[in-house]
Amino acid sequence: MILYGIVGAGGFGREVMPVAQQMLAARHAPGEFEAVFVVEFGAAGPVNGHRVLDAETFLAAGGERRFNIAIADHQARRRIAERFIAAGAAPFDVVAANSVQLAANRIGEGAILCPFTTVTSNATIGRFFHANIYSYVAHDCVIGDFVTFAPGVMCNGRVRIEDHAYIGTGAVLREGAPDRPVVIGAGAVVGMGAVVTKSVPPGATVVGNPAAPLARKG
Repeated sequence: MILYGIVGAGGFGREVMPVAQQMLAARHAPGEFEAVFVVEFGAAGPVNGHRVLDAETFLAAGGERRFNIAIADHQARRRIAERFIAAGAAPFDVVAANSVQLAANRIGEGAILCPFTTVTSNATIGRFFHANIYSYVAHDCVIGDFVTFAPGVMCNGRVRIEDHAYIGTGAVLREGAPDRPVVIGAGAVVGMGAVVTKSVPPGATVVGNPAAPLARKG
C-alpha cells in the first residue's frame, strides 16, 4: 500500500485532492494506494471522504510515503518539503488529466498542474510549482522553485520568474525578447489582474495596468 499525502486540507487542498485521486486511480489497481490529507496541527476528519493525518503520523507510517503540498505560502511549502524529504517521504506530481504539456519541457518535482493548465514548449520549471486553473506557461520561460500561479495567469514566452514569486489571479506577463527576458525577481508579488510590461525587482509588489510598485502608505 502506497500512502499519498496532500499536505493542506484548506480550499486549495480540497481542490487538488480529487485531481490527485483521479490520477492515482488511473495509475494503480484498487487497494494499491490511499490518498489522505496531511495537516501539521489539529488533525480531524475525514474531509471529503479522505482520512486526515497529522504530519507525525503520516511520516511514521510504514511502507512507501509520497506527498505533495497544496499550500500557497511559499515559505511553508519549502519548510514542509525539506522536513518530509528528510523523513524519507518522496514528492509526487499532481497533474490534471486535461492539463497540457507540449514539447521539451523540464518540470521539477512536486508540481501541481490543475485542470485547464498548459505548459507549451521548452519551458524550465523548478520544484514545487503551483499552476492553478486556467494558467499557462509559454515557450522558453524559466521558472524557479516554490513559485505560485493563482488562477488564470498568462505567462507569455521568454519570461524568467525567480524563486518564491507569487503571480496573482488573471495577471498577464508580457513576452520577453530572446536577449532580454522579462524577469520577475525572487519573492516578488504580482497583483491580481496586473499587466507586467517590464521586469519586477526582487521582493517588490506590483499592481495595475501597466504594473507599477504598490504605493506604501505613511
